[in-house]
Amino acid sequence: MITKADIEKYFIAEKQEAFVFICVGVAAIVVAMLGLLLWKTQFWKGAAIPLILIALLQLIVGYTIYNRSDADRVRVVYALDMNPDDLKTKELPRMIKVNKSFVMYRYIHLALTIAGIVLLVVYKNNTEKQFLYGIGIALLIQALIMLGVDFFAEKRALHYTKLLQEKVNQIQ
Repeated sequence: MITKADIEKYFIAEKQEAFVFICVGVAAIVVAMLGLLLWKTQFWKGAAIPLILIALLQLIVGYTIYNRSDADRVRVVYALDMNPDDLKTKELPRMIKVNKSFVMYRYIHLALTIAGIVLLVVYKNNTEKQFLYGIGIALLIQALIMLGVDFFAEKRALHYTKLLQEKVNQIQ
């Protein structure tokens, strides 16, 4: 059965992970800018593209989750005590949707990982195609980071959803 502590733990971890997303996004942009402004090679021109594009997504997602986590935590803790039906009608359907999204994200991250590996392998020793090699390396790194972070987020979300489902079953 879900407790207030379970809810707190889930949303605190969600907020911490969002902060990690923000930090990774900022770091990726800093590295990309260093590459573009200091190192100025074709490799870094290529690497900057996925670093910056994926970093922007990391920043947007991280910021959005970070900002809403506290309100979500308060809302769900309140629902647990004062309006358990909200767990059934709002929070559980939201989490089912979140869990389905993780499956889609996993496939996207895996596709980006494969694309990065292909570019890495095909253009590694081709000095004329270092731009594409840079794209491959950066894409691979960013995709693996996203895959890893989402792995833990999905695991946590599935556990939280299971606890919600048990509570909803108890209410009925």
